[in-house]
Amino acid sequence: QVQLVESGGGLVQAGGSLRLSCAASGRTLSSAVMGWFRQAPGKEREFVAAISWTTDYADSVKGRFTISRDNAKNTVYLQMDSLKPEDTAVYHCAAGTIRSRRTNQYAYWGQGTQVTVSS
Repeated sequence: QVQLVESGGGLVQAGGSLRLSCAASGRTLSSAVMGWFRQAPGKEREFVAAISWTTDYADSVKGRFTISRDNAKNTVYLQMDSLKPEDTAVYHCAAGTIRSRRTNQYAYWGQGTQVTVSS
């Protein structure tokens, strides 16, 4: 069983930065596809970024967010720069076997961390 725990969320002003971490336990995830998704109140969960041998980003975050991984620490990161109020959401990391923007392609999910961007 894989457990994913996110951290690093918080309150930040528009234009600021945050770095989210997702620590995995229960299995080495060096070969897994790791993704970040977010869900704002009243909205569906949406794709943010994914990493396998390459990376993929939603158009809304491309150029501002960077996904990376440290296999030695079994951890995935999401560096978020130039944050906007519309980035406010609960951010979840997920693990799967196929790089995808679809939530149903990821078998394991973390509980999420809140990111709030004030204007």
